[in-house]
Amino acid sequence: VLRVKPEQLDELLHPSVAPVAEKKATELAKGLPAGPGGAIGKIVFTADDAEAWAKKGEKVILVRSETSPEDVHGMHAAEAILTAKGGMTSHAALVARGWGKCCIVGCSALDIDVHKKTLHVNGRTLREGDWVTLNGTKGRVYEGKLDLLPADPDRNLWYKEIMKWADQLRTLKVRTNADTPEDATTARNFGAEGIGLCRTEHMFFGPDRIKAVREMILSDTVDERKRALAKLLPFQKQDFMGIFKAMAGFPVTIRLLDPPLHEFLPHTDKELQELADEMGVPFERLNAKNKSLHEFNPMLGHRGCRLGVTYPEIYEMQAQAIMEAACELVKGKVKVVPEIMIPLVGHVNELKNMREVVVSTAERVQKEYKVKVPYTVGTMIELPRACVTADEIAQIADFYSFGTNDLTQTVYGLSRDDAGRFLPFYIENRVLTEDPFITIDQNGVGAMMRMAVEKGRGVKKDLKMGICGEHGGEPKSVEFCHKIGLNYVSCSPFRVPIARFAAAQAALKGKK
Repeated sequence: VLRVKPEQLDELLHPSVAPVAEKKATELAKGLPAGPGGAIGKIVFTADDAEAWAKKGEKVILVRSETSPEDVHGMHAAEAILTAKGGMTSHAALVARGWGKCCIVGCSALDIDVHKKTLHVNGRTLREGDWVTLNGTKGRVYEGKLDLLPADPDRNLWYKEIMKWADQLRTLKVRTNADTPEDATTARNFGAEGIGLCRTEHMFFGPDRIKAVREMILSDTVDERKRALAKLLPFQKQDFMGIFKAMAGFPVTIRLLDPPLHEFLPHTDKELQELADEMGVPFERLNAKNKSLHEFNPMLGHRGCRLGVTYPEIYEMQAQAIMEAACELVKGKVKVVPEIMIPLVGHVNELKNMREVVVSTAERVQKEYKVKVPYTVGTMIELPRACVTADEIAQIADFYSFGTNDLTQTVYGLSRDDAGRFLPFYIENRVLTEDPFITIDQNGVGAMMRMAVEKGRGVKKDLKMGICGEHGGEPKSVEFCHKIGLNYVSCSPFRVPIARFAAAQAALKGKK
C-alpha cells in the first residue's frame, strides 16, 4: 500500500493526455491544475454557447475570465473548463472537482475578448471553434487535438483489491462534499461514508428558485421575506429528501446559507430590468437595493452566520426544510442522520444565537410530525478567532468541521480568488514550497487547527471533528488530519478514493 502514490488512482478514474503526443505538442499556456485528467474540445466563451454546441454533439472547452454560479449549465455541458483568473478553491475549481471534470484555472496569460469571441495567448490568436487540449493534472494548455488515453477499466480488479486493503487499514472516515442526490450517489459508489459538506446555496440557482431568492433579498420587511422564503421551502425540502435517501443512513452535514446575498442578484442593468418587470417593482427601487448590498470585501463581510443573525428567518426556513424532510423519511422507515452546520462563526454568541433558532425550529417540526429525529448542531471552524476560542465554542457545538479554504485565506490574509496571479511565482521561486490552498500549511494553518482540536477536546473529550475544505482529498493534508486526531475528512466525490487510500497510508506511517 505504501508503494502506491494516491494520485496514481486518478489515472484509473479519468482520461489522460497521451505522453508521446504531449511531448510533441505546442504549449499555449499553463495555469493551476484544478480538475484532473485530459480533455479536448473546441473553445467557446459563454455558458449558453457551451450548452448549445454540446446539444449539437460538439465537444467544447468553456473559456472564461472566471466562472460564477450562473455559468453552471455551460460548465456541465463542456468537456473541460479553462479560466484566466481564480485559484484552486475558486468557483470553477470546486465545481469541476466535484464533477470529476478537467479544469485549469488562474491561467493569467489568457487575454479573452468575449464580444469578439477570441483568445489571445503568448502571441497567438484563437477563435471560437478552434481546438485545444487541456491536461488538467499538470495545468497545461495545448494547441490542437492531442490523443487521449481512456480511463482504464481493465485495471479495476487491481483497484478494487488495493482499495479493500486500504479500508481495512485506515481509521479516518472519508466523507464527500455533495450538493445533489446525483453527487451523493457518485460519492457512495466511490466509497464515501457520509456527506461532510452539503452547500445549500448551490440549490438556489435553479430557474424555478432564483426568482424567489431574489424576492427574498429585495424584500423590505420580515413578512415579505418570509413570504418569499415560503416559496423556497418545498424546493429545499425535496433536495434534502433526495440527499438523505442517497446517503441511506450515513451522516449528512448540511451547511446553512453562507455566501453574501449579492451573489444571487443580477449583475447587469438589463438583467435587473427583467427582474423588476417580473416582480412588478420599479427598476430604481431594485437598483438602489442592489447597490446597497455592495460590499468592499464580501468574503469578510455580511455572510455566513452574520446573515443568520440579522435575518434569522433564512436559517429558520432551512432548518424547517431539513427537519420536515427528515421526519417524512423517518415515518417511511428510512434512516437519516442530519447534522446542521452554522458557517463562519467567530464568536460563541453567534453560535448560541443560531443554535437557538435551529433547535426551536427542529423541535417544533418534530412535534408537528409526532416523530423523533436524532440531529446535531455544529459549526464550521474557518476563522482564526474560532480556533483561539475553540474551548468556548465547544460548550455549544456538537461537532466541528474545519473549513480550510477560508481558514487558509484568513490566516494568510490572502484572497484565494486573486492568489492565482502570483502564487505560481511564489512556488517557482521557492518563496513557498507548496500552494497552501492545495496542501495544508502545517506550521501556520495547521497550528491553528491543532490548537482548536486541543481546546475543543479539552472541554468535550469525544467532540467529533472533521475537515470539509478541498484539502480533504489531498494526500499530505489527509495525513496531517490523521495525525491531529480528526474523525473524518470530506472531499469532492471523485477524490474519495484518493482520500481513502491516503488515510490508509497515514495509519501505516503512524504505526512505524
